[in-house]
Amino acid sequence: MTRVPAAVDVVLPCLNEAAALPAVLSQFPPGYHAIVVDNGSTDGTAAVAAALGATVLHEPRRGYGAAVHTGIEHAATDIVCVLDADGSMSPAVLPAMVAPVATGRARLAVGRRIPAGRGVWPWHARAGNAVLAWLLRRRGLQVRDIGPIRAFRREDLLALGVTDRGFGYPLELLLRAAEAGWAVSEVDIDYLPRAAGTRSKVSGSVRGTLRAARDMAGVLR
Repeated sequence: MTRVPAAVDVVLPCLNEAAALPAVLSQFPPGYHAIVVDNGSTDGTAAVAAALGATVLHEPRRGYGAAVHTGIEHAATDIVCVLDADGSMSPAVLPAMVAPVATGRARLAVGRRIPAGRGVWPWHARAGNAVLAWLLRRRGLQVRDIGPIRAFRREDLLALGVTDRGFGYPLELLLRAAEAGWAVSEVDIDYLPRAAGTRSKVSGSVRGTLRAARDMAGVLR
């Protein structure tokens, strides 16, 4: 039987996600608490999150990894999750992500995105993701996605010493987990259309994808 944690903090790195947060936070399972890390939003993201009961942190250094790392440092629970705040992944999947970590079957659980419809995952982002996942498999880590949803024990994650503070953070995390011999569980999740009024900082444009590719290439070097 799965040992269900009494509480799990969920880090949501945010840059202009005010339009998505009401729906996202309303879907949190009981016992899961949102830590919204505002990364320089100009649309009132922080105020919306606070009004909805989330813990709100402000990270002035721009970058996905900077926001995620700050959230993890401030988390108070043993097991912590990271989730995008744009509505593309339902918080309802979080218990399935936590289960392998809570039972000891894995040190890290990551989501494998399954597009819920055509156009959800642009070709340029999907192609780049496939190449990175292939490189990871060549290094012995059997994953098929470099996804933005994951679960882990807080102290384990901090001990890995991930240093990237940009878009290379997820890739460096997986590389360090592989080097440390971690068991990694990949959980299939539905990849949904983003909330109206939001845009992915990576797959929302070719420019965003190229910036992410630059950061990740630096990690691989």
